[in-house]
Amino acid sequence: MKRYNTAIVGATGAVGQEFLKLIEERNFPFGELKMMASSRSAGKTIHFMGKDYTVEETTEKSFDGVQIALFAGGAASKLFAPAAVKAGAVVIDNSSNFRMDPNVPLVVPEVNPQAIARHKGIIANPNCSTIIMVMALKPLYNLSRIKRVVVSTYQAVSGAGREGMDELKSQLDALANDAPVEAKILPVAKLDKHYQIASNLLPQIDVFQDNLYTKEEMKMVNETQKIMEDDALKVTATTIRVPVYRSHAESVNVEFADDVSVEDARAALEQFPGVKVSDNPAEMIYPQPLETSGKDAVEVGRIRKDFSIEHGLNLWVCGDQIRKGAALNALQIAEYMIANGLV
Repeated sequence: MKRYNTAIVGATGAVGQEFLKLIEERNFPFGELKMMASSRSAGKTIHFMGKDYTVEETTEKSFDGVQIALFAGGAASKLFAPAAVKAGAVVIDNSSNFRMDPNVPLVVPEVNPQAIARHKGIIANPNCSTIIMVMALKPLYNLSRIKRVVVSTYQAVSGAGREGMDELKSQLDALANDAPVEAKILPVAKLDKHYQIASNLLPQIDVFQDNLYTKEEMKMVNETQKIMEDDALKVTATTIRVPVYRSHAESVNVEFADDVSVEDARAALEQFPGVKVSDNPAEMIYPQPLETSGKDAVEVGRIRKDFSIEHGLNLWVCGDQIRKGAALNALQIAEYMIANGLV
């Protein structure tokens, strides 16, 4: 089996660590493996598959001999992805830096794998909430063109990184011990004002835009249109941070051009790769963050008619945003490229 020299940029973070789990689980054919991070993490040791790796500081000279560069996200992508491409690597990027660039494919492999071949060195991973939603939308779109989507998300604190998870834990510990609760990270770490997330909901993920939507909400709008290759598809989103450690949930309302029955929708979802239907109201079976955490599949349930419009369905969707919403999706892109001779 041919092996590919692989770099993980952001190896010490939550997504970087998930990359390593998945590389081992999926027997990804790596040759040399380079683990990179910022200067703060450089020098740390990561034990992986029986070998100790020293984390390197990412620089423009880090990518010599690298064929596949997996970027976990953040500012590093903007700083170093062009250097990685210049060195001959294909970059698969989890940040938002390149997603809406018309020259960069935005890919969910089950949904639009044909876009991968158009890459010019960089392939973008969509926003985690977008990935989870389009996994449910695509099999339905195949039944009838979707005219409009109304989505409300319930996003875990791990979407804000390890710091978000640590903050929830510290706040829960403080509440349990009648101690003062401190908020320093959420809803947006770089802003001056922060709110408690424990026992609370925050209707803000990322910063507000001029149209009063948050940046996260507009990502779901714009990215969905690009992935589905349908600029006429109308999407409106409200994104909410909830006190859950891991796995996002979404309430998705879909309006079709033609009638789609619940039975046909369920059958299409059941047959779609990467989707699991968990939908039995009589037995109280439906997707839950606890059940989808650490799992590859996006789960769909509460499939029912929307009686308020002519051709509408309601769905409840859950998926692990660190796996399918980030690391797994990126690794699947790499696997598709290897299988189709695109590396």
